[in-house]
Amino acid sequence: MEELLENADDFIETAEDALKKSKWNVAVANYFRAISNICDYLIYKKIRIFPKNHNERFDLLKKHFNDISLQIISLFKLYRESYNLKLTKEDAHNLQKTTDALRKLA
Repeated sequence: MEELLENADDFIETAEDALKKSKWNVAVANYFRAISNICDYLIYKKIRIFPKNHNERFDLLKKHFNDISLQIISLFKLYRESYNLKLTKEDAHNLQKTTDALRKLA
């Protein structure tokens, strides 16, 4: 289970490096990966289930961590947009703030 937080920390480190290089899409993608790992950690810690995919993660978050669920649904949209669209510094910083808050919670 601690591996989830270690993986999240790796994604956060990579996202921070991307921020320094103004690579917003890379930062967004890695922050969201960190968010996913942190959410999986929180879910497992509470109910001893590892989500198998994004849908299951969102369902479990909605049921057990509704406040977190509401925060990350819109961020998931940005994560998906990072595949095809050019994102902004503001987008990356929004994910950074959420990631930092969740990491402190974990």
